[in-house]
Amino acid sequence: MKTAVLAVSLSLGVTLLGGCVVYEPVPVAVSAPSSFDRSWNAAVNALRDQGVTITQEDRASGVVRGTRGGIGVTGSVLTQADGSVRVQFDTSGATGSDPTLIDRITRSYQARMGR
Repeated sequence: MKTAVLAVSLSLGVTLLGGCVVYEPVPVAVSAPSSFDRSWNAAVNALRDQGVTITQEDRASGVVRGTRGGIGVTGSVLTQADGSVRVQFDTSGATGSDPTLIDRITRSYQARMGR
């Protein structure tokens, strides 16, 4: 009798376990902005961080221009042949009135890029 009860219990247990289903997690693709997009946004906002008024923003050519006081500021964001992105900031005009402006813009850019 004990053997029959044990066999039924074992059979029932195996049947119940067979009904358990474990699903694998589904991978989710997270779309990150391209290197150019991230660099472009960081460059434009670095100018704004330092009080530069944007006068021209041409994303297609990768050039943003602005002014702060008597200083003209140009930011260039270019995709190079190897796929890397090159960013450069230049100032012109009365740079003597704020000689550290370009350094502050560069630091703002680096911080926005997480560097």
